[in-house]
This record gives sequence, C-alpha cells and structure tokens, in this order.
Amino acid sequence: MDWDGVRVFLAVARHGSLRGAGRALGLSQPTIARRLAEFEATFGGPTLFDRLPEGAHLNAAGERLVPVAERVEQAMLTLERRRVAASPALSGTVRLTTGDCAAGFLARCLSGATTSPLPVGITLELVQSAEPLNLARREADLALRHEPPERGHYYAAKLGTFAVAVYRRRGGSADAWVAYNEGQTHDPARWVQRRIDETNSIVALRAASLLMHAEAIRAGTGCGVLPCYVGDAHPVLERLSPPIPELAATYWVVVHRDLRRAPCVRAAIDWMRQVFVEQRDLIAGNG
Repeated sequence: MDWDGVRVFLAVARHGSLRGAGRALGLSQPTIARRLAEFEATFGGPTLFDRLPEGAHLNAAGERLVPVAERVEQAMLTLERRRVAASPALSGTVRLTTGDCAAGFLARCLSGATTSPLPVGITLELVQSAEPLNLARREADLALRHEPPERGHYYAAKLGTFAVAVYRRRGGSADAWVAYNEGQTHDPARWVQRRIDETNSIVALRAASLLMHAEAIRAGTGCGVLPCYVGDAHPVLERLSPPIPELAATYWVVVHRDLRRAPCVRAAIDWMRQVFVEQRDLIAGNG
C-alpha cells in the first residue's frame, strides 16, 4: 500500500465522487478509478464505496477506515511540509489562495513594484476557490484571509487594508448601479444593495467578479464600488465617494508553521509584506 492510495480514498470520501476527487487532486477520473480500485483490492474484501448514480458513498467498511486514513494523512503531510521547509533551494512554485481584490493587486505588483522583487527562481501561483483551501493538506502554501485563524498550527501576519469607494466613468451617469449577483452576501454586495434600495435606483448589471465590475464601470454601464487601487488607476474613472469604512478589506497572510521557514515561502511572505508597505498610499486610496 502506498500514500497515493490513501490520498485517493480520502479525496473520494470527502468529495463524494470520482470526478470531484480528480479535480481536488489534479488527476483524471480514470486515474482516480484505477488507484481507488487498487487501494480497495489491498483489503481483499468488498469495496469501500457504494457506486450510485449520484456519486460514490462510503459503506460501513469504508467508514471504519476513514479515521485511520486521516491519521496516516496527517503524518505524511507533516513529513512533506518539513521536507519542503528543510530544502535550501530558493526556487519553485509558491501556491497562494486569495480573492479577487488581493490577487489582482499582487499580480500587478510582480513587475518592479517594490525595491525588493520576488526572487527570479520563484513562481507565484494565485488560486481562487469558492471554499477556503486547506493549508494543512497543502492545497495551498499560503493564504490571504480577512481574519487570522482562531485555532490550528498556523502563523499569521497582518499585511494591510484595501480602501474601497464608489466610482463611475468620467462624465457618465450615476443613476444606475453595477451590483453583485443576488446570491452573494459579502459586505460590498450588501452595501451596494442597500444603496439601491434606499435610492430606488436602477440596476444596470449584476456580476460576480471584481474584473466584471471594473470593466462595466469603465464602459459607463453604471456606478459601483471598487478597491481604490483599481479605480484610481483608471484615467477614465472618477471617484464619487471617500473610502467607505465598512468596506475596508484587511488581509492577513496565513501559513502553516511547518512551512513558515521554507526558503521559497519565506521569500514570498517577505515580498508581500514589502509590497504592502511600499504601496500603502495606493491601497489606502491616497494615491
């Protein structure tokens, strides 16, 4: 039995299907099916999942194995994190999970935005996910989050706070709004919806992402909220409000303590901290 079989077993158990497990592990569905069959065969008895039209559900035999498999997973991931941390190499990929606002900011800062650039041998991979990625399972090396974790073996450091304001195309109308989709309930979505309701305004567009909002506002579709580093950088946009305190977005960098001293991870953290310090006026809306 090898570690790959345990990983596949747990991924199928957590995601409820071979397809979902494949997406999580970056493997094809046939590969997942083959490795799962090999894992089940090592027990010499019945299968560990009931294959149903809606997915793969753990049966009683599979349920009994989950706690043991999770202990194996925890030990193997600890070994992997410590192996990475012990490597002296200052090259490789650092996987960072975050949202639209911080991801866009970091992407634009990669080229010459700081006096201490990210080392040439390091590739920063920005990952967006509907669900927070698990740092303990190394779904990502680093995370930028709005709050530090309350528990767990993590190191967290505050980076900075993005100001957010209302913008429109210069000379355009402020009567219509670019709003968020009705299923979105984060602070900007609620704030915009309250303004629409209070002023009985027209909704010209509902869209989910920061990029969609920026493009629509720049095109003159309506007014909307944007991070100041985005809105102030567009010469065709004008700011209609001071920064809105309740929409200020604070970010913390979070890393598992086993990985904190890994050279690549340490370099990425140091670079981000430098970027936030040197660009503080821009992100605060003072640029």
